[in-house]
Amino acid sequence: MKNRVERNKRVAGFTLVELLVVLAILGMLAALVGPQVLNQLGGAKSKSAAIQISDLEQALEIYKLDVGRFPDSNQGLDALVREPAGVRGWNGPYLKKGELPLDPWGNPYQYQASGRGSGPVITSLGADGRPGGAGEDADVTS
Repeated sequence: MKNRVERNKRVAGFTLVELLVVLAILGMLAALVGPQVLNQLGGAKSKSAAIQISDLEQALEIYKLDVGRFPDSNQGLDALVREPAGVRGWNGPYLKKGELPLDPWGNPYQYQASGRGSGPVITSLGADGRPGGAGEDADVTS
């Protein structure tokens, strides 16, 4: 009976070597999977910025239907949430929450009215908040 109890005590736990092997395997998996997950997260922010820009473009189209033109560069996107001085037909706010969203990196969107008859340009400057860049720092433009 005493031998059986001693044998059960020895079999009940894990050895240090077994634990180190499991930790090594988990570390290798994290090293392989981690960068892929981070790449997907970065791509999701760029896609989210593109979707928000599309929503802003739709709000600008409704603004144009009400007012007859897009806001000029001085009025900017702020014209979607606050009535600009001297504008007739404004029927806003044109955004659901009544405030301008920030891009996924926490920066304001850039607005430039186009003078060539085409629509305005809305830009997110990416993760670095500066024009240009590559990867996560690349600009997302309408």
